[in-house]
Parts: sequence; structure tokens; C-alpha cells
Amino acid sequence: MNKSILPPELQVIEFPDWVSWLAQDADGAWWGYEVEPLLHDNGWYENELGRHIGVLTALPCEDWRERLVRVK
Repeated sequence: MNKSILPPELQVIEFPDWVSWLAQDADGAWWGYEVEPLLHDNGWYENELGRHIGVLTALPCEDWRERLVRVK
């Protein structure tokens, strides 16, 4: 996983090996996903495919829709 592409607060977190995507919801919550998540009104969801895990809660972000990162 290339952590240099992540926001600083995520660079120090160890993620499970299966996490391939990270995304931030409108409320500031970051989630790790096994499969590329889908967008909904206030965040992202796994569409019943793959696993997901809560990573951390940061401050809410206005550009959260642009906070989808493929990490591997």
C-alpha cells in the first residue's frame, strides 16, 4: 500500500491486507473497503460486495465526494 497518497491522518494507520479503497463520508468518517464503494447522498457504501471497516472519524469535509482513494 502506498501510504504517501493518503491524507496525513491516515498514513499512520495499519489497515487489514484486504483494504483496497479508502473513502470519507460527509460526516468525516473514513472507511476501508475491499471492493470499490458506491456513492450515496452522504457517503459511500459497499453495495453488499466485499468487506468494509471503519477507520477513523475526522472533521467533516465539504469535498468528501473527492475523498475516494484506491490504495492497491
